[in-house]
Amino acid sequence: MITVETKKELVKSYGASDADTGSPSVQIALLTERIKMLSGHLGTHKKDYSSMRGMMKLIGRRRTLLKSLQK
Repeated sequence: MITVETKKELVKSYGASDADTGSPSVQIALLTERIKMLSGHLGTHKKDYSSMRGMMKLIGRRRTLLKSLQK
């Protein structure tokens, strides 16, 4: 789980303002942080298939946001 402090730092560094949580760059940064945490968890628990599926869904959502941001 992402801590509140980490989330605030990501919003501050990638958002236009401190309350800008909906912009694609902030959403991509938050998804990347969650993916990093899940990949560390899956390194320890290799047979946790439900978490693996959730991580794959997050990767797909991030990929979609990156494609729309690239256009």
